[in-house]
Amino acid sequence: MINKIEKKKFENILKELDNFKNKDFDFSSGKIIGSMCTKPHDISIQGYIKFIDTNLGDPELFPGTYEIEVYLKNFILNLLNAPKLAQGLIVSGGTEGNITAMWLAKKLSKKNEIILSKSAHFSFKKIASLMNMKLITIPLTKEYIIDIKKVKNKINDNTAAIIGIAGSTELGTIDSIPQLSDICLDENIFLHVDAAFGGFVIPFLKKINYKTTDFDFKLKGVNSITIDAHKMGYSAIPLGVLAIRKQNWLNKISVESHCTNSEKQTGILGTRSGGPVAAAYAVSKFLGKKGYSKLIGDCMNLTRYIESEIIKIGLELIIKPEMNVIGVKIKNLDYVNKKLSDLGWKVNKINRLSCLRIVVMPHLTKKSIDEFIPILKKVCKESGEI
Repeated sequence: MINKIEKKKFENILKELDNFKNKDFDFSSGKIIGSMCTKPHDISIQGYIKFIDTNLGDPELFPGTYEIEVYLKNFILNLLNAPKLAQGLIVSGGTEGNITAMWLAKKLSKKNEIILSKSAHFSFKKIASLMNMKLITIPLTKEYIIDIKKVKNKINDNTAAIIGIAGSTELGTIDSIPQLSDICLDENIFLHVDAAFGGFVIPFLKKINYKTTDFDFKLKGVNSITIDAHKMGYSAIPLGVLAIRKQNWLNKISVESHCTNSEKQTGILGTRSGGPVAAAYAVSKFLGKKGYSKLIGDCMNLTRYIESEIIKIGLELIIKPEMNVIGVKIKNLDYVNKKLSDLGWKVNKINRLSCLRIVVMPHLTKKSIDEFIPILKKVCKESGEI
């Protein structure tokens, strides 16, 4: 029990927090149309709250939470067609997953160069700094994917890894992972696939008969894959999984942990909240593959609708969307983006491509898009875009 003074203090702090939260943009408004995150599914939120005080870094204290972790990793490994000897590692998201994968690639190869495309995630710049690794950047083709011929030309005796992207953060494009797989098999090079966004999209696109490329462990040259549940997995932030082809590789990045109930720990983090894992478990159990297929199908239908409406008002797309990400060509990018923001619409700008990025997440509806398109048209007319 708390006394009257403490109760008043408690209530005042909650009011302060409400005031801070009211300054944030809200996914439920339908006006955040440039983010690769979304409001978590209701059951995900409930799962998070139930396990908010658990620590996956100490599984003997939290054996139930550990069982949830095992289930979730197996769900992801199954989704990615992983072989029996594969293993998953819970991470906070794509950045930690990419860092861990390159830590592993460097340990396995004893080399320090990474070949990756110009559209690779900024986390690889952190990797270069943290691990003294050199980034060999490959130009993009006219389809905005990695140029395979130029990849071959850059391979040398110091190549530790090649990066393939399955759902780029800029345009949602998918590299030719099958070709990269063949190259890496021939050259005995570690192939890491960054599917932080696309990992929860591409498998279900196939189920609803969209034509798309293979990107996962079906391809024998793929060694690791990063996938985020807090993006299209419809779960709470932060939660990702790094899937690795061979479990014994994790010994290379494991350390003895004398101060916990586990003999060894693998990965970057020690203390890891069970909340996000329970959240992802809950939504994956609730939706299942059938539910995710419907979710992705709905997002793709809305993507096609937005695509047609943007063309109708006289704007052009960078490329035809491969998944639920749309790049809209804008010359006066800063003006248009700021004006939209001032009017309450949060679209993401990609300066390098001079485009606005629209990400069609589960919180978006046709109603919100029908409100947005006339405003986009008006702002673009003011700026001379159309």
